[in-house]
Amino acid sequence: MPTLATAAVGLTEIPGDADGGPVTVFYASGDAPRPVQRGSFMLDVAVDGAPQVGNRRLVVISHGSPASPWVYADLARVLVGAGFVVALPEHHADNYKDGSEPGPPSWKRRPLEVSRAIDVIAADPRFRSLLSLDKVGMYGMSAGGHTALTLAGGRWSPARLREHCENAITEDFHACAGPFMRLTGGVLDGAKTAVVRWFLGWRLADSTWYTHTDPRIAAIVAGVPFAADFDAMSLAAPRVPLAIVTARQDKWLNPRYHSDAILGACASCERLMDIQTGGHGALLSPLPPGLNGLVGELTADPPGFDRASVVPELNRRITVFFVRNLL
Repeated sequence: MPTLATAAVGLTEIPGDADGGPVTVFYASGDAPRPVQRGSFMLDVAVDGAPQVGNRRLVVISHGSPASPWVYADLARVLVGAGFVVALPEHHADNYKDGSEPGPPSWKRRPLEVSRAIDVIAADPRFRSLLSLDKVGMYGMSAGGHTALTLAGGRWSPARLREHCENAITEDFHACAGPFMRLTGGVLDGAKTAVVRWFLGWRLADSTWYTHTDPRIAAIVAGVPFAADFDAMSLAAPRVPLAIVTARQDKWLNPRYHSDAILGACASCERLMDIQTGGHGALLSPLPPGLNGLVGELTADPPGFDRASVVPELNRRITVFFVRNLL
């Protein structure tokens, strides 16, 4: 795998405008890195450093809900080392600064925001001469994995999610209820499931099938994707190479109804990694500090998970997949 062994990782943010939010960009730079604070994270990067030419390919990352770019910094560093430019659009009202509108309203916008990020990079004078945008890679995790499956040719419907939660709410409770309540096995569980069913019955009445494709995107990785609202057969033959990462200890999205359901329908899909001891947050790196409450329980590493060995190997496999399919 080709590398830019002597280059630092550059970091810049292309500001948002009337058409959409900011786009964070990681890339190879000849300028010296320095420690900088971003949110809760300390990154060693060359802020606004001059870009160096790499392999001329772009990878767009769609973050989870409501995440930041910084939890994908380790993956971005590996991708940059292999020559890629990495762009992360901020998804409107479903990000770490504003999480007011997650779920289907965001899922409708997200693929369009990925396409816009490619347009923004194409228009930026620092990057447009360094890239060939006829073959772009795309990675998404969790809600970003939903974005990835849409861009791979899948179709999804809010009503499909309502149907799923009517049938499997106990087995896949947090996919339906989110991180706002838990089932405890107590006398209130019946009331909790009834409330969630009522709310989703009102919120998810739309039976429209939603799709979006971008011909520039040529290879896709979906990490622990939210997928219970997809017509799995719409992904039986993805329009581009599609790889999926699964985590067996995922308490947020039960693999049976999400990643495994897509893999069961898609003979050509690659199970890029099946993390036996990993939970929903196994793909985040660095992991946010100070996770607590139910979000912390659903995202933190389960006992026995060896983050120091699993995450670097996962990032390597994702990078190799894009090298194989884009170069």
